[in-house]
Amino acid sequence: MNLREHFETPVPTIVLAEGEFGETGGKTANGVVMHSEVFDAQAVVDTETAGRTPADVLGKPDAPEIPIVESVERALAEAPDAQALVIGVAPAGGDLPEAWVSDVEDAIRAGCDVVSGLHVFLSEEPRWTGLADEHGARLFDVRKPPEGDQLRVGDGSVDDVDADVVLTLGTDCAVGKRTTTFELYRAARDAGLDAGWVATGQTGIMVGAHEGVVVDRVPADFTAGVVEDMVTAVGADHDVVFVEGQASLTHRAYSGVTLSILHGAWPDAVVLADDPDRTGRTHFESFRVDGVEKEARLVEDLSDAAVVAISTWGDARAERERHGLPAANVYDEEGPAQLLDAVRAELESDTVTTDGGSVTDE
Repeated sequence: MNLREHFETPVPTIVLAEGEFGETGGKTANGVVMHSEVFDAQAVVDTETAGRTPADVLGKPDAPEIPIVESVERALAEAPDAQALVIGVAPAGGDLPEAWVSDVEDAIRAGCDVVSGLHVFLSEEPRWTGLADEHGARLFDVRKPPEGDQLRVGDGSVDDVDADVVLTLGTDCAVGKRTTTFELYRAARDAGLDAGWVATGQTGIMVGAHEGVVVDRVPADFTAGVVEDMVTAVGADHDVVFVEGQASLTHRAYSGVTLSILHGAWPDAVVLADDPDRTGRTHFESFRVDGVEKEARLVEDLSDAAVVAISTWGDARAERERHGLPAANVYDEEGPAQLLDAVRAELESDTVTTDGGSVTDE
């Protein structure tokens, strides 16, 4: 899914983040407010943080100065030109909580399109499709997997992509893979590179990836093929493609999807996201984090790519000394550019100049 194709960007938007703004459960809302190239957040709905500022809630001085309010009705009063409502939280159970129903109805009645990351699909429920049709609104369910005729097994066709492919993987879930991917993409654009990016989760799609799918909704046999198709599509229009990874190869619960993304993207370089202070896995405290060395070794054993840098939550200098790899924190002012420098050094080292021309090492 490429939401850029459906909107004249940036779209004045209300972000529904009820009960989770600034928390891990609201990471989609947080990402849309901070980074989206599709949705221009005009107000946030969250009764828990209403009256505060996004800079305060998110701990980001550069967060937009927009109101946080207790309802969509109030948000529409603050942002009367809003054209979309983004549901930026996926609550436990995946369904639309009854307490949110009136907020979504108010948005649709105001003519707002609804972009949902829920596990249930509003576009398949007559209650919502009927209301949307009545008020000229559209419903986008970003978790919808590709249709059956768009599914295939991986066949290595990504090898024919002319663009350089850079994949962000990690040592665990929730270590900043999506943020690192986006910041690398933005740093590349700032450096004058013709860059695009591929999302494999709902937040990346809403932030504005050039292609995206919520990969955990794709049947396992077809995940690599779906990733191949997205990388191929973005690579046809850009010189470098940044790809968001998921989970980690050492994660006993989720490694299957990680491997499928690695094989589907078949990257030229990998950046590894890591929280050096984490020992137990997020939501799986009985599983231990195996660390950078083991993760990097598996990446390099299972692909032709090298791990070229670490996107760290810790002290970059200490991590460089510890692992012998370039390391940077993407939240530091120069962090994304430093990671990009490491990526470009690897990509350039793979190109050999002969007789005045360039050929890529096989």
